[in-house]
Amino acid sequence: MPRASKANSDYMANGVAIMPSIPSVGDNLTIKYDGLLSKSGASHIYAHVGFGNKWNHLYDYPMTRTMSGFEVTIPVSEADTLNVCFKDCANNWDNNSGMNYSFDISK
Repeated sequence: MPRASKANSDYMANGVAIMPSIPSVGDNLTIKYDGLLSKSGASHIYAHVGFGNKWNHLYDYPMTRTMSGFEVTIPVSEADTLNVCFKDCANNWDNNSGMNYSFDISK
């Protein structure tokens, strides 16, 4: 089983995790979120997702509330860095203090 990427384990403290921890193109990737927006009482959260430096295939995925926060499963469409940040319906953002949440995609 592959080790979680450093970013994945670093982001767990912010309430962000992905499964599998090292995704490949074609995988279905689950993003779990129980961060700032979730803890602040947001009723709806969206994962704002894109690939690479230009945020290709940019899309806002509505997340589903779970017992442990929110989650969504998305397709991995590019062999490039996966960038994620989160927003609620009041347009509040959790973007990791402007650094976003970035995960490596296995080639």
